Amino acid sequence: MAPHHLPFYLAPGSGTDTLMVVMGIFLIGTVLWVGTLYWRLHSLPERMAHKSQKLQFEFVAVLGLISLFTHMHIFWIAGLLLALIDIPDFGTPLRSIADSVEKIADATPGEANEPAETPAPAETPVAVKEKEHGHV
Repeated sequence: MAPHHLPFYLAPGSGTDTLMVVMGIFLIGTVLWVGTLYWRLHSLPERMAHKSQKLQFEFVAVLGLISLFTHMHIFWIAGLLLALIDIPDFGTPLRSIADSVEKIADATPGEANEPAETPAPAETPVAVKEKEHGHV
């Protein structure tokens, strides 16, 4: 037989299949590339929430993990939506109000802030008679 007439993709008689080795390396590289792309896409909501310092960062991360292990894409979509919206910070104003109320409550008697004593109201006669209503 004339091996020089065989196509390049057939293995020669020496036993080394060059095309299979090249395709094996290509397959391993492609699987690693697609896996890396998948992980980057899967962690997109978490990276978005972390980059913008969102308050709901931990919640977005938990939704991403739940979607990863349950293969339910609705959790990933919910995490992406949470990463995109800004939840208002209600904690800071409420904490400020609580601190102010605590300062007011800790005020000791005799401080300059305390209002002067007001005299007791004078007794007024309560001679107001109720009007009787007759039922017809």
